[in-house]
Amino acid sequence: MTTSRSAARILVDQLVIQGVTHVFCVPGESFLAVLDALHDTPEIELVTCRHEGAAAMMAEAHGKITGRPGVLFCSRGPGATNASSGLHVAFQDSTPMIMFIGQNPRPVLTREGFQEIDYRRTFAAQAKAVLQLDDAARTSEYLTRAFQLALSGRRGPVVIPIPEDMLEDRAEVKDGRRAQETLCGPTPSAVEHVRAALESAKRPLVMLGGSGWTEDGVKRFQAFAEASHLPVTASFRRQDLLDNRSSSYVGEIGLGVNPKLAARAQEADLLLVIGARLGEIGTNSYTIMDSPCPAQRLIHVYPGADEIGHVYQPETGIVSNPAQFVTALAQAGAVKGAWADWTEGARADFEAWTAPRQSPGPIQMCEIMRWIDQNMPADTIYTNGAGNFSVWLHRYHRYRGFGTQVAPICGSMGYGVPAALAAKLARPEATVICVAGDGDFQMTGTELATAVAHKLGVRILILNNGMLGTIRMHQERHYPGRVSGTQLADGNPDFTAFARSYGAYAERVERTEDFAAAFGRADAHDGPAVLEIMIDPEAITPAMTLSQIRQAARP
Repeated sequence: MTTSRSAARILVDQLVIQGVTHVFCVPGESFLAVLDALHDTPEIELVTCRHEGAAAMMAEAHGKITGRPGVLFCSRGPGATNASSGLHVAFQDSTPMIMFIGQNPRPVLTREGFQEIDYRRTFAAQAKAVLQLDDAARTSEYLTRAFQLALSGRRGPVVIPIPEDMLEDRAEVKDGRRAQETLCGPTPSAVEHVRAALESAKRPLVMLGGSGWTEDGVKRFQAFAEASHLPVTASFRRQDLLDNRSSSYVGEIGLGVNPKLAARAQEADLLLVIGARLGEIGTNSYTIMDSPCPAQRLIHVYPGADEIGHVYQPETGIVSNPAQFVTALAQAGAVKGAWADWTEGARADFEAWTAPRQSPGPIQMCEIMRWIDQNMPADTIYTNGAGNFSVWLHRYHRYRGFGTQVAPICGSMGYGVPAALAAKLARPEATVICVAGDGDFQMTGTELATAVAHKLGVRILILNNGMLGTIRMHQERHYPGRVSGTQLADGNPDFTAFARSYGAYAERVERTEDFAAAFGRADAHDGPAVLEIMIDPEAITPAMTLSQIRQAARP
């Protein structure tokens, strides 16, 4: 199309071309022209959120689930800085996202006008690029470039400030094409090198992580790993890259890693890392390998060349999309080696680590997670934010399918609720369960209004122990008995009354045996539902009680 259009109309037309189905925002006067253009665009559903941080997390989660960039619009100044929490998730989690910011009008720029920020400086380290669009004639160019950049190499967010006055300028420009990831597959010699390295190993370990995977690639790799009897671990919060019931799956290297799995990673003679960035959490604080030259043979497969060798220098670095690499690896069939006992031992360690445990109080989360696993569909999507509460989900739930874990690798509180809403919008047919802590939920709990407005049947489990559990745990370890700032019980709301005030279904659960019936009632509700699960404060971790942590820390 080359007829004269406003920049706002050109922008929205490009979103349609890029296949955007949802736009997340908190409306602002600085992009009213875009809101007006969206009014006449039935292909895109506008999701009005209650806080820009939550809107950004919804856009990020949408990108995680669909593999296409999630789209956020926020207003200048406070709106943009509020949204930066979700931008940080997208950057650290390598998620494609486009963040549009309604910028000040061009005549006042550089004068520190009302709510003015130089976003090129502010977000330079939190995005792949900051592209301020000052010329209506370049709108389709900038949009096409942004989507292409968000999808290519190491995926991530792109920020586009759009001056308010520019959006009403008119121009005659051609539309762009739908952006596609610039795929970079492995060479045949690289695949043969990996196969030979595996066959010569005695204690191999494969680690999966990162973004850019496909359902087909995940299935192909699982068949290859099982046929080869290879032990496979997931990096932090990427547990859905291999069915956790598989005989090859040996656990996750993340926060609170199984010490036996961490030891096996150190003892391995070959580490084949596919898609993972090898950041702090996924390497157990950079302890599973020596830097810069690991003692283990390291083969690192990653879609961005700049990340290979960032901390650890591999024996072999392969620049490749992970799905393409595992497809090529699996095409030649299984590899053979003398590591069957090694794999079986690692799997046995995983089974022991995730065996149900008794915890203080009338609520037993291990039993609740077992009931959920036995009664929920395999394609159920689970979301969470950050806190000790998430260990009950990550350790005791078995992720069974690709795209069923939507969680912040960067460890952001408040992520679970907006992620659940984004998941239900992207996959309305799927069951979506959010597991949140009482502190975690209160970061973004007002998005229940968004869930009710869009009739989203998400199921939210609030694990209420009346404290900021993770910080309290660390507090007791370093300053035993000196509780400061981490208590929430006296100020917590009645979460059931809070949820009902928005029009959601809500119920409190105080005993394990009451959970199944309560969940059934919640699940029958046509809309969002909240179950407040009362956790004994002593049940701070599966391994140790709060009192035990305090006692162990005292001299």
